[in-house]
Amino acid sequence: MAIVRLSVVVITFNEEANIARCLGALGDVADEVLVVDSFSTDRTVAICRQHGARVVQNTFAGYVEQKNFATSQARFNHVLQLDADEVLTDELRQSICEAKNNWQHAAYSLARLTNYCGQWVRHGGWYPDRKLRLYDRRLGRWEGLLLHEHYEVQPSHSTGQLRGNALHYSYHSIAQHVAQLNKFTSITAQEQALKGKTQVTLFHLVLKPLWKFWHGYVFRLGFLDGFAGLSIAVISAAGVFLKFAKLKTGTQNAPPA
Repeated sequence: MAIVRLSVVVITFNEEANIARCLGALGDVADEVLVVDSFSTDRTVAICRQHGARVVQNTFAGYVEQKNFATSQARFNHVLQLDADEVLTDELRQSICEAKNNWQHAAYSLARLTNYCGQWVRHGGWYPDRKLRLYDRRLGRWEGLLLHEHYEVQPSHSTGQLRGNALHYSYHSIAQHVAQLNKFTSITAQEQALKGKTQVTLFHLVLKPLWKFWHGYVFRLGFLDGFAGLSIAVISAAGVFLKFAKLKTGTQNAPPA
Protein backbone atom coordinates (compact mmCIF):
# COMPACT_ATOMS: atom_id res chain seq x y z
CA MET A 1 0.00 0.00 0.00
CA ALA A 2 1.24 3.51 -0.83
CA ILE A 3 2.25 5.87 1.96
CA VAL A 4 -0.89 7.63 3.19
CA ARG A 5 -1.17 11.38 3.63
CA LEU A 6 -2.45 12.50 7.02
CA SER A 7 -4.63 15.35 8.23
CA VAL A 8 -4.17 16.25 11.89
CA VAL A 9 -7.47 17.69 13.13
CA VAL A 10 -8.07 19.61 16.37
CA ILE A 11 -11.31 21.19 17.60
CA THR A 12 -10.91 24.28 19.78
CA PHE A 13 -12.65 26.92 21.85
CA ASN A 14 -10.55 29.38 23.86
CA GLU A 15 -7.50 27.12 23.96
CA GLU A 16 -4.74 29.74 23.88
CA ALA A 17 -3.12 28.16 26.95
CA ASN A 18 -2.75 24.76 25.25
CA ILE A 19 -2.87 24.92 21.48
CA ALA A 20 0.71 26.06 20.78
CA ARG A 21 2.10 23.16 22.81
CA CYS A 22 -0.13 20.72 20.90
CA LEU A 23 0.69 22.01 17.41
CA GLY A 24 4.38 22.49 18.20
CA ALA A 25 4.80 18.78 18.98
CA LEU A 26 3.37 17.43 15.70
CA GLY A 27 6.77 17.18 14.06
CA ASP A 28 6.59 15.65 10.59
CA VAL A 29 3.51 13.46 11.06
CA ALA A 30 1.07 15.96 9.52
CA ASP A 31 0.58 16.56 5.81
CA GLU A 32 -2.13 19.01 6.83
CA VAL A 33 -3.06 20.63 10.14
CA LEU A 34 -6.72 21.61 10.42
CA VAL A 35 -8.22 23.43 13.39
CA VAL A 36 -12.00 23.68 13.64
CA ASP A 37 -12.70 26.50 16.05
CA SER A 38 -16.08 27.38 17.56
CA PHE A 39 -15.53 31.17 17.52
CA SER A 40 -12.94 31.54 20.28
CA THR A 41 -12.76 34.93 21.97
CA ASP A 42 -9.07 34.63 22.96
CA ARG A 43 -5.91 34.26 20.83
CA THR A 44 -6.54 30.63 19.81
CA VAL A 45 -7.11 31.32 16.11
CA ALA A 46 -4.10 33.65 15.81
CA ILE A 47 -1.82 31.08 17.47
CA CYS A 48 -3.09 28.32 15.16
CA ARG A 49 -2.36 30.41 12.07
CA GLN A 50 1.10 31.26 13.41
CA HIS A 51 1.76 27.51 13.45
CA GLY A 52 0.61 27.11 9.85
CA ALA A 53 -2.74 25.50 10.59
CA ARG A 54 -5.76 25.93 8.35
CA VAL A 55 -8.61 27.28 10.51
CA VAL A 56 -12.30 26.66 9.87
CA GLN A 57 -14.92 28.30 12.09
CA ASN A 58 -18.02 26.29 12.98
CA THR A 59 -20.66 26.80 15.68
CA PHE A 60 -20.39 24.15 18.39
CA ALA A 61 -23.45 21.89 18.52
CA GLY A 62 -21.90 19.02 20.51
CA TYR A 63 -18.66 17.04 20.60
CA VAL A 64 -19.89 14.32 18.24
CA GLU A 65 -21.22 16.79 15.70
CA GLN A 66 -18.11 18.97 15.86
CA LYS A 67 -15.68 16.07 15.46
CA ASN A 68 -17.62 14.59 12.54
CA PHE A 69 -17.71 18.03 10.91
CA ALA A 70 -13.98 18.48 11.48
CA THR A 71 -13.27 15.04 10.02
CA SER A 72 -15.34 15.88 6.94
CA GLN A 73 -13.36 19.10 6.40
CA ALA A 74 -9.97 17.36 6.31
CA ARG A 75 -8.17 17.28 2.96
CA PHE A 76 -7.09 13.66 3.36
CA ASN A 77 -9.02 10.49 4.21
CA HIS A 78 -6.57 9.47 6.92
CA VAL A 79 -7.05 11.57 10.04
CA LEU A 80 -5.36 11.98 13.40
CA GLN A 81 -7.79 13.67 15.78
CA LEU A 82 -6.25 15.38 18.82
CA ASP A 83 -7.57 17.54 21.63
CA ALA A 84 -5.88 20.88 22.20
CA ASP A 85 -4.51 19.76 25.58
CA GLU A 86 -2.76 16.69 24.14
CA VAL A 87 0.89 16.46 23.05
CA LEU A 88 2.55 13.73 20.98
CA THR A 89 5.71 12.15 22.40
CA ASP A 90 8.67 11.17 20.21
CA GLU A 91 7.75 7.47 20.42
CA LEU A 92 4.14 8.13 19.45
CA ARG A 93 5.19 10.33 16.50
CA GLN A 94 7.46 7.55 15.27
CA SER A 95 4.66 4.99 15.61
CA ILE A 96 2.26 7.21 13.65
CA CYS A 97 4.82 7.61 10.87
CA GLU A 98 5.24 3.83 10.75
CA ALA A 99 1.45 3.43 10.42
CA LYS A 100 1.44 5.96 7.58
CA ASN A 101 4.12 3.96 5.78
CA ASN A 102 2.37 0.63 6.30
CA TRP A 103 -1.34 1.24 6.89
CA GLN A 104 -3.07 -2.01 7.93
CA HIS A 105 -6.21 -1.17 9.93
CA ALA A 106 -9.34 0.97 9.82
CA ALA A 107 -8.18 2.83 12.94
CA TYR A 108 -5.45 2.89 15.56
CA SER A 109 -5.67 3.65 19.27
CA LEU A 110 -3.20 5.68 21.29
CA ALA A 111 -2.51 5.71 25.02
CA ARG A 112 -2.96 8.91 27.02
CA LEU A 113 -0.80 9.75 30.03
CA THR A 114 -2.54 12.45 32.06
CA ASN A 115 -0.95 15.29 33.98
CA TYR A 116 -3.13 16.19 36.95
CA CYS A 117 -2.21 19.32 38.91
CA GLY A 118 1.42 18.91 37.83
CA GLN A 119 1.67 15.15 38.46
CA TRP A 120 1.61 12.31 35.94
CA VAL A 121 -1.10 9.82 36.88
CA ARG A 122 -0.52 6.13 36.09
CA HIS A 123 -3.14 4.40 38.25
CA GLY A 124 -6.78 4.63 39.30
CA GLY A 125 -8.01 3.72 35.81
CA TRP A 126 -6.50 6.86 34.25
CA TYR A 127 -3.74 5.08 32.33
CA PRO A 128 -3.32 3.95 29.58
CA ASP A 129 -6.79 5.41 28.72
CA ARG A 130 -6.65 4.19 25.11
CA LYS A 131 -8.65 6.10 22.49
CA LEU A 132 -9.18 5.47 18.77
CA ARG A 133 -7.75 8.66 17.26
CA LEU A 134 -5.93 7.70 14.05
CA TYR A 135 -8.38 6.50 11.42
CA ASP A 136 -9.52 6.15 7.84
CA ARG A 137 -12.63 8.34 7.81
CA ARG A 138 -14.23 6.21 5.11
CA LEU A 139 -14.47 3.29 7.57
CA GLY A 140 -16.07 4.83 10.65
CA ARG A 141 -17.45 7.91 12.35
CA TRP A 142 -17.78 9.66 15.72
CA GLU A 143 -20.72 8.39 17.79
CA GLY A 144 -22.35 9.25 21.13
CA LEU A 145 -24.95 11.55 22.62
CA LEU A 146 -24.10 14.76 24.46
CA LEU A 147 -20.84 13.59 25.97
CA HIS A 148 -18.46 10.60 25.96
CA GLU A 149 -18.00 10.70 22.22
CA HIS A 150 -16.02 7.86 20.68
CA TYR A 151 -14.85 6.86 17.24
CA GLU A 152 -16.63 3.74 15.99
CA VAL A 153 -15.27 1.60 13.19
CA GLN A 154 -17.61 -0.16 10.78
CA PRO A 155 -18.21 -3.87 11.51
CA SER A 156 -15.68 -6.38 10.18
CA HIS A 157 -12.84 -3.82 10.09
CA SER A 158 -9.84 -4.23 12.38
CA THR A 159 -8.11 -1.78 14.71
CA GLY A 160 -4.49 -1.57 15.81
CA GLN A 161 -2.50 0.03 18.62
CA LEU A 162 0.15 2.73 18.41
CA ARG A 163 3.23 2.73 20.63
CA GLY A 164 3.98 5.68 22.88
CA ASN A 165 1.85 8.17 24.77
CA ALA A 166 -0.11 11.31 24.09
CA LEU A 167 0.61 13.56 27.05
CA HIS A 168 -2.72 14.86 28.30
CA TYR A 169 -2.52 18.11 30.27
CA SER A 170 -5.88 17.92 32.01
CA TYR A 171 -6.56 19.83 35.22
CA HIS A 172 -4.10 22.39 36.59
CA SER A 173 -6.04 22.84 39.84
CA ILE A 174 -8.59 21.11 42.04
CA ALA A 175 -10.96 24.04 41.44
CA GLN A 176 -10.78 23.47 37.68
CA HIS A 177 -11.52 19.76 38.13
CA VAL A 178 -14.56 20.50 40.33
CA ALA A 179 -15.87 23.12 37.90
CA GLN A 180 -15.53 20.75 34.95
CA LEU A 181 -17.13 17.96 36.96
CA ASN A 182 -20.14 20.18 37.67
CA LYS A 183 -20.52 20.91 33.96
CA PHE A 184 -20.07 17.33 32.80
CA THR A 185 -22.36 15.77 35.42
CA SER A 186 -25.15 18.05 34.20
CA ILE A 187 -24.59 16.87 30.63
CA THR A 188 -24.36 13.22 31.70
CA ALA A 189 -27.64 13.53 33.64
CA GLN A 190 -29.24 14.88 30.46
CA GLU A 191 -27.88 11.90 28.54
CA GLN A 192 -29.36 9.47 31.05
CA ALA A 193 -32.74 11.19 30.75
CA LEU A 194 -32.58 11.04 26.94
CA LYS A 195 -31.96 7.29 27.20
CA GLY A 196 -34.99 6.92 29.48
CA LYS A 197 -32.85 5.85 32.45
CA THR A 198 -34.57 8.03 35.03
CA GLN A 199 -34.89 5.74 38.04
CA VAL A 200 -32.72 6.93 40.93
CA THR A 201 -32.55 5.07 44.25
CA LEU A 202 -30.30 5.04 47.32
CA PHE A 203 -28.24 2.44 45.47
CA HIS A 204 -27.36 5.07 42.87
CA LEU A 205 -26.89 7.89 45.38
CA VAL A 206 -24.89 6.05 48.04
CA LEU A 207 -23.51 2.69 46.94
CA LYS A 208 -22.42 3.63 43.41
CA PRO A 209 -20.36 6.63 44.60
CA LEU A 210 -18.76 4.48 47.31
CA TRP A 211 -17.93 1.81 44.75
CA LYS A 212 -16.47 4.42 42.40
CA PHE A 213 -14.08 5.56 45.13
CA TRP A 214 -13.18 2.06 46.26
CA HIS A 215 -12.68 0.78 42.71
CA GLY A 216 -10.40 3.62 41.62
CA TYR A 217 -8.47 4.20 44.83
CA VAL A 218 -8.01 0.60 45.99
CA PHE A 219 -8.64 -1.91 43.18
CA ARG A 220 -7.11 0.25 40.45
CA LEU A 221 -4.26 1.30 42.77
CA GLY A 222 -5.05 4.99 42.77
CA PHE A 223 -3.37 5.30 46.19
CA LEU A 224 -0.01 4.83 44.45
CA ASP A 225 -0.45 8.28 42.90
CA GLY A 226 -0.47 9.92 46.32
CA PHE A 227 -2.50 13.08 46.81
CA ALA A 228 -3.41 13.21 43.10
CA GLY A 229 -4.82 9.68 43.29
CA LEU A 230 -6.83 10.51 46.41
CA SER A 231 -8.20 13.71 44.89
CA ILE A 232 -9.22 11.96 41.70
CA ALA A 233 -10.96 9.14 43.61
CA VAL A 234 -12.88 11.49 45.91
CA ILE A 235 -13.95 13.91 43.17
CA SER A 236 -14.89 11.05 40.83
CA ALA A 237 -17.09 9.54 43.55
CA ALA A 238 -18.70 12.92 44.11
CA GLY A 239 -19.34 13.08 40.38
CA VAL A 240 -21.33 9.87 40.46
CA PHE A 241 -23.51 11.27 43.24
CA LEU A 242 -23.99 14.58 41.40
CA LYS A 243 -24.96 12.85 38.17
CA PHE A 244 -27.74 10.86 39.82
CA ALA A 245 -28.82 13.72 42.11
CA LYS A 246 -29.17 16.02 39.09
CA LEU A 247 -31.02 13.30 37.19
CA LYS A 248 -33.40 12.78 40.14
CA THR A 249 -34.18 16.47 40.65
CA GLY A 250 -34.32 17.15 36.92
CA THR A 251 -36.85 14.44 36.17
CA GLN A 252 -38.91 15.31 39.27
CA ASN A 253 -39.11 18.94 38.26
CA ALA A 254 -39.63 18.35 34.55
CA PRO A 255 -43.00 19.58 33.17
CA PRO A 256 -45.49 16.86 32.20
CA ALA A 257 -45.31 15.68 28.59
